[in-house]
Amino acid sequence: EVRLVESGGGLVQAGGSLRLSCAASGLAFDEYAIGWFRQAPGKEREGVSSITSTDGTTYYAPSVKGRFTISSDNADDTVYLQMNSLKPEDTAVYYCAGAYTAWGQTRGLEEYEYDYWGQGTQVTVFS
Repeated sequence: EVRLVESGGGLVQAGGSLRLSCAASGLAFDEYAIGWFRQAPGKEREGVSSITSTDGTTYYAPSVKGRFTISSDNADDTVYLQMNSLKPEDTAVYYCAGAYTAWGQTRGLEEYEYDYWGQGTQVTVFS
């Protein structure tokens, strides 16, 4: 059974930083892609960033590029999202999602690309 558990959310002042973690179990970590998505109140869920283990390819949404960094630690099957220079518009529930990925294949920022989802962690940025 694949299980994804997010942690690290919280309340932070604008300009501050948070690091989200996505701990995966039941997933072959060397053949996976993990994506981070977020959903703000009254808005649709949107892709934020993704990483593909097979070749290290990463993607970022334009709204977070240069401020957020995605990374993975295969030793503990965890993907991190380092979020710097946070803005009030980054306030949302953040979800991680996973999918098996064959060599030469990458996963981007579309929900349909992922099969497994975590429960989410709340990030609130106040000005």
